[in-house]
Amino acid sequence: MKFFEDEEDVDSVIDPVTYKLTLEVGGDDEDLKKAIETASNLKQDETKPVSGGLGLVIKARDDRDRILAALYENARYGGVVDVSIKGGAIDSLPPDPDFGMKQDIPVTVRVTPGPVFTFDQVTLNGDAEGRTPADYGMVKGARADSTIILKAGERIVNDLKAQGRPLAKLTDRKATADHATNTVDVVISAEGGPVAPIGEVSVTGTKSVNPEFVKMYSRLIAGQPYSPEALTKASDRLRRLGVFSSITIRQADHLAPDGSLPMTIEVSEGKHRYFGAGAQFSTTDGFGVQGYWGHRNLFGEAESLRIEGSVNRLGEGSIGDLDYSTGILFAKPGAFGPASTFTASVKAAILDPDAYYAQTVTGAVGAVFELSDYDTLTFGGEISWAKIDDAFGNNRYLTYSLPIEYVRDTRDDKLNPTKGYRAMINAKPSYEADRGTTFSSFETAFSTYQAVGESNRLVLAGEITAGTIVGASQLSDIPATRRFYLGGGGSVRGYGYQDISPRNRDGDLLGGRSYVQVSAEARFNVTDKIGIVPFLDAGTVSRDEVPDFDDIRAGAGLGLRYATPFGPIRLDVAVPLNRYDGGESYGIYAGIGQSF
Repeated sequence: MKFFEDEEDVDSVIDPVTYKLTLEVGGDDEDLKKAIETASNLKQDETKPVSGGLGLVIKARDDRDRILAALYENARYGGVVDVSIKGGAIDSLPPDPDFGMKQDIPVTVRVTPGPVFTFDQVTLNGDAEGRTPADYGMVKGARADSTIILKAGERIVNDLKAQGRPLAKLTDRKATADHATNTVDVVISAEGGPVAPIGEVSVTGTKSVNPEFVKMYSRLIAGQPYSPEALTKASDRLRRLGVFSSITIRQADHLAPDGSLPMTIEVSEGKHRYFGAGAQFSTTDGFGVQGYWGHRNLFGEAESLRIEGSVNRLGEGSIGDLDYSTGILFAKPGAFGPASTFTASVKAAILDPDAYYAQTVTGAVGAVFELSDYDTLTFGGEISWAKIDDAFGNNRYLTYSLPIEYVRDTRDDKLNPTKGYRAMINAKPSYEADRGTTFSSFETAFSTYQAVGESNRLVLAGEITAGTIVGASQLSDIPATRRFYLGGGGSVRGYGYQDISPRNRDGDLLGGRSYVQVSAEARFNVTDKIGIVPFLDAGTVSRDEVPDFDDIRAGAGLGLRYATPFGPIRLDVAVPLNRYDGGESYGIYAGIGQSF
């Protein structure tokens, strides 16, 4: 039995031979050398055997073409690539060469890059006529990378399609290199075709998902103007449902008799049931573990059910000091139209932070409306029962609430953003039935992200959050679970969980009516996988409805990030800059995703 071996090892290759590569690239352009090494399969696969001498020759000839393409991509149209095997040029080798050896056959690749070519005359014809070549990256005197020319043609076609002309295509694309002047002349011709709306939309590939639901949720409607953007958004929208492993939207190659363009949504359903687990750690909060099971397509229209549970604060005390929570969450997309989702949930928790001990049960229903690509509105109703033991004694609360939230999110990546911003504001009017008390909480948050430099290796990120609770004449009339606290891994790092709070004369945590928190990070990618993040957090919590800023607490530290397909793994170390007497002297936090 073999472990961790390459699939294409010696045992799986017929007549295996190995080779020893010498790759020589002239000049001192390190970026070009790296591009050639990346393009060369001989270089990338030099530890892998090939099948016989003929297999080696085929691989070498393919490599020459790949390296030439890499030279063109770097505007080197006069480059020369010489490849020899055991001293013989590959073009002079017999059809079935015998090199007389099976191991370390010498292969030499010599690359003479030649000069950099620049754009000279760029001509756009047909329906591309009148457009400005510079808008497509083709500027006279600038580097004439082949990728710029290829992308220019694609962008011209996309621009024509964006005019509602779905059959737009290139009719000609030529690049002519002048080796006397080291320049390139380009001719691109395009045909836009007629303007046509979206026609009949059909769905194929569904098994348990209702195809009419797929059509409705895609928001591709017969008669609406055609645009590539509409197709991309439809594909993204269906992908976010989580029920499909692949989605392809194909358009017909000719118009229907009524002048419209028929569409076919081809889908392949993935596994509908799933389960998983997660964990996080901090020295101030202890370990936390979560588990969940879910179904993505309960009744045939992507209705989702998720059952989850968690245990937190492991290692912070006895079993009685742990936090427990469980919940059942249901969502029905498209409940009130394609841009809406109905949600319902029931959650129960036993919470034992330093500020209080609480047993809670909460039921909620709501609706989410996508107002635009960036804007979301959520509102609903909630009822919560809580039994709480805190600095004000042992109390019970039965609270009815009507939460509403608006979010505008322009971030380019939700897990690891490099540009854009997220703005949120919410309100939660509430009535506590046991005391006949009315109060409302309001919170807002704004985070922004800006990459510095062309490589996006440095991202500056900042966040400010604030909240207030109005109404309720006494703080004790507000459940402790609704009061504000700061401190911990998702807040002001360096302090214990919910440790930043107003206190009574005995030092007991009370929670507050208002808070303000700010955070700043400089996220620097040392490599493609590893990043370091210096950060600073600060915040204050007040007993009044408006923060008095009498007690501002700040923490600073350094974080490590490791990039994964599901978001960066985060490890932060922070120290409080003005810690409480007897408080934590440092904090270590681990989790998935950026801190904000």
